Amino acid sequence: MTQPTVGVLALQGDVREHQRMLAAVGAQSRPVRTPAELDAVDALVLPGGESTTMWRLARTFGLLEPLRRRVAGGMPAYGSCAGMIMLADRIEGGVAGQETVGGMDITVRRNAFGRQVDSFEADLDFPALGAEPLHAVFIRAPWVEKVGDGVEVLSRVATADGDGTGNIVAVRQGRLLATSFHPELTADARVHALFLDIVKEA
Repeated sequence: MTQPTVGVLALQGDVREHQRMLAAVGAQSRPVRTPAELDAVDALVLPGGESTTMWRLARTFGLLEPLRRRVAGGMPAYGSCAGMIMLADRIEGGVAGQETVGGMDITVRRNAFGRQVDSFEADLDFPALGAEPLHAVFIRAPWVEKVGDGVEVLSRVATADGDGTGNIVAVRQGRLLATSFHPELTADARVHALFLDIVKEA
């Protein structure tokens, strides 16, 4: 069986970091900036960065509609931070007119944890990755406010002012995976390994 090729949306954000993690789990990857490059990959990572910039560049490069078609057609996709926002069907706290690729039946709150100075790190329970906690880096991160019936909550982070259940920071819906945090900025490749398993299943 030929190894699947995973694209990394290379309009803005942590492109090289995701390619490094994909290589660590044995995946072939390539940057995606054009519809033709999107057509040539089996799956896609939408990296962290700035969601409004990413949306505007996707529109400028003629990628927004092709991205929507591929995701709606069943292409596996993983979004981290801004990428989670891009995969969400609904945004709270977005800029006027902000669009997404969509595909995940979730409502995401942009910059939910605060500004850049409010960035933090935390150890998360993430049962789909095994018993060992996952060290997560949150930078101007979103969280998931609501999930639809077909969405599996994979992890939450405790907050000081919360109700004890914690805010949702990792979700899966079928072939789509999203995290509020940046696993590509750590040495732990388990999230990328999970995504590669989803790609191979597909």
